[in-house]
Amino acid sequence: MRKLLAILPLLAGLGAMAALMLCPETASESARRGLKICGEMLIPSLLPFFVMSALLRAWGLPGVLGRLLGGVTARIWGMSGAGVSAFLLGITGGYPLGAATIGQLRRDNEISREEAQRALCFCNNTGPAFLIGAAGAGVFHSSGIGLLLYGSHVLAAALIGMVTAPGKQLSIPAERTYISVAGFSEALTNAVKTSVETLLTVCGFVVIFSVMTGLLQNEIFHFAGLLSANTGVELTAVKALLTGLLELGGGLGSMEGLAPTVENLALAAFLIGFGGISVQAQSAAVLRGTDLKLTVPFLCKLAHGMLSALLTVLFFDFFS
Repeated sequence: MRKLLAILPLLAGLGAMAALMLCPETASESARRGLKICGEMLIPSLLPFFVMSALLRAWGLPGVLGRLLGGVTARIWGMSGAGVSAFLLGITGGYPLGAATIGQLRRDNEISREEAQRALCFCNNTGPAFLIGAAGAGVFHSSGIGLLLYGSHVLAAALIGMVTAPGKQLSIPAERTYISVAGFSEALTNAVKTSVETLLTVCGFVVIFSVMTGLLQNEIFHFAGLLSANTGVELTAVKALLTGLLELGGGLGSMEGLAPTVENLALAAFLIGFGGISVQAQSAAVLRGTDLKLTVPFLCKLAHGMLSALLTVLFFDFFS
């Protein structure tokens, strides 16, 4: 059994190579689709936020927030104001900016390992540009629905943060009070360099998971048909769920044309809250060089998705 488990990665790799050789057109088309998502959606929306977040960190935003919000955030979430900067940047910039901010704060030793670990449970979120623009207006043809999805998403994240807060007051490290002495030119150069490197990694995962989804399309469609036949759920919705569990953009994209019913919006909210395996892989990539693990945050993202879906159902009547 141990020998079988040891060679499973090799077998999976050989299977993937065989699939690429047998279905080169599907793989190429899927890769182009992933690159299109990167070029038209991710790079324009994420790169400016990545650069600005790096500049704000370099010029002392965590310390400023710590002095302003430290007392409040320590009581609500059991974390410092510096840690909450990841939450604010995450809900404005989108996946995986929150995780990238937490990783950098941890590398700079501005937050403890325990605080960073808990911050990963609720600070890595998507932003308004994607939810209101792509999901709301793009998929469901309504910016109001995008606002509903965004509000449910952010509120669910805040509640997850409260649930995972420690039962007793933690000893919050003293906040840094200085503003970085790095000049504008140096800070901008470093911000652009690190942001581009991070975004290239993110786009790499998007392309790889797009190819994976494309190669598995027939299997996904077959399994979706079986689930739809046995549960009575619309086939397109089941396919969106299975695709979205792998890659968020593909899952939401496959929902285009579905009626904005409460069931379909709850499904979209779940996929957005969870983020898909692709987002989890992106988060792991931007956390390289830290001592942080993603096991508990992965479970928290599942809970985030389910709570987002519930809140979407509860608030649906206000936006319908």
